[in-house]
Amino acid sequence: MRELVLNDSAVSSLGFPFPEWWRNLEKNEALQTYSNYGIGGAYGVIGLIAFVQLIRLQIRVPEYGWTTQKVFHLLNGLVAALRCSVFLFRPAVEGLHPMVTKLMLLDLPGLLFFTTYTLLVLFWAEIYHQARNLPAAALRPTFLINNVIVYAVLAGLWALTTFGRTSDIQEWAYTVSNLWLAGVFLAAAVGFLLYGGRLFVMLQRFPIESRGRRKKLREVGLVTSICAGCFVFRSVMIATSAADRNDLEVDMLGHPLLNIAYYALAEIIPSFCVLFILRKLPPKSNPQGYQQIPAR
Repeated sequence: MRELVLNDSAVSSLGFPFPEWWRNLEKNEALQTYSNYGIGGAYGVIGLIAFVQLIRLQIRVPEYGWTTQKVFHLLNGLVAALRCSVFLFRPAVEGLHPMVTKLMLLDLPGLLFFTTYTLLVLFWAEIYHQARNLPAAALRPTFLINNVIVYAVLAGLWALTTFGRTSDIQEWAYTVSNLWLAGVFLAAAVGFLLYGGRLFVMLQRFPIESRGRRKKLREVGLVTSICAGCFVFRSVMIATSAADRNDLEVDMLGHPLLNIAYYALAEIIPSFCVLFILRKLPPKSNPQGYQQIPAR
C-alpha cells in the first residue's frame, strides 16, 4: 500500500503537535533518501529470514509438498522482496508511466501481505472445524474466491484511476480504492479475532498439564493480537486518507519519519514478530516408517 504523508495543514487539523526539530528533519532530503534505504534494508532482512525458513522447511519435510507453512514463508519472502525493491529504487518508481504501473507496485505488496497472513486464518479455521467435526471442505475455495475478488476489484479501480475520462472519475476511483483497502484489512483483523479467538478458547480446554497446549496457546494468542492490531491500524489510516485526502494523504514521498513509523507498525515489526514466533520446524519424519514392535 502507499505510504503515509502529512502536510502542515494536516498536522494542525489532526492535532499532531510535531516539534520544530521533527519538521526540520522532514525537510532534509538526505533523510528521505536514507530512510528509504533503511526501510528497504529492513524488508530485505525479513525476506532473507522468510526464504531461509522456507529452505529449512523443505529440507526437514520435503515429502509433504507445498504445505500452508511453506506457502506462508514463500509469500512473506515475496512481499519483503517487492517492498525492498520499491524502497531502494523509489525515485525510479515515482517516474513510472502509466500510473497504473506505479499504483500496482505500491499497492500489490499490501495485498500480498493480506493474502500471506490470512493464510494463518485459513489454517486456524481448518483446525477449528476439524476439531469440532464441522464441515471444512468449503474453507479453501472460499479463501481463494475472496482473494480473487479483492485483487480483481482493486485492479479495476487502478485502471479507472489511471484511464478515467475525467478527473472526477479518477478522484472517485482513488477514494473508493482506499476505502476498499480499508475494508479488506479490517476484514482480515476480524478474521484473526474470530478464528484466533475460537482456537484460543478451544486450546484452553485442553489438559492444563499439557506442555504443547501451553506453547500453542501462547503462540495463537500472540499472533492473533499482533496481526489483528496491525491490520486495524492499517485500516484506520487508509480510511482516514480516503475521508480527508486534502489533509491526510497516503503517498510515498514527503515525510520520511512518518514513513518509518508507519511501515514499522504496519508490516516490519509484525512480520519480524510473527516469523520469530513461528520459527519452530515440524518434527522430522521417520524414514523407516512404521515398524512392528518385536515380540519377546
